[in-house]
Amino acid sequence: MERPVNCLIVDDNKVSRMLLQQILEKINGITIIEEFDDPLKAKTFIESNDIDILFLDIEMPGLSGLELLRMLHKRPLTIFTTGKQGYAVEAFELNVVDYIVKPFTLARVLHAVERAKELLSNENVKIGKVEASDFVFVKDNKVIRKVKMSDILWIEAKGDYIKIHVPQKSYVVHGSLKAIEDKLPSQNFMRIHRSYTIALDKIDYIEDRIVYVHGQAIPISESNKDALLKSLQLL
Repeated sequence: MERPVNCLIVDDNKVSRMLLQQILEKINGITIIEEFDDPLKAKTFIESNDIDILFLDIEMPGLSGLELLRMLHKRPLTIFTTGKQGYAVEAFELNVVDYIVKPFTLARVLHAVERAKELLSNENVKIGKVEASDFVFVKDNKVIRKVKMSDILWIEAKGDYIKIHVPQKSYVVHGSLKAIEDKLPSQNFMRIHRSYTIALDKIDYIEDRIVYVHGQAIPISESNKDALLKSLQLL
């Protein structure tokens, strides 16, 4: 039996907290352990308790949800909740799981929760380093799988997790891009964005500040574009 997923709601609007709580109570396996209208009190609680999913309003008096998340040393998987659009870039930079614009609906909240559960289900996944440089071992739930370096397409940072993409599959691993980059051959892989490392030999083409890998569009940061172009064998 799976353990309950502990959730925390932080929103200065009482009606929004009540509506979200009512929706979450309809989703199996969800436990709301606390709710706050004060982000500073929430910060203290988060840093001393185990929170799986944080539902965090963005626009709050005194301290915004963005500011609160940046201050946390231990970040739960976070789903932003907001009454206004326009924070998608910040949400992307902070690697939040999802971004919900109010008013809440059961379908939209359920979709966000399922995305978070997918990450949580692989919480104990680890990467094992081996002496040979052509593969790594990935613990996928209770199965240890060998992943060939040559199969890795790109690696994506998702909060405190990374997602390793291979053809027709991906592995969610607890850790950072920096940690896995130390295990990858630097001549074959390059960080092109704070949230993405790609396999250079899997690039399809590059257009402006977008690189296409195996059909997937991945952004290139301005600071990394020149280094990427220099690493390619341009004719």
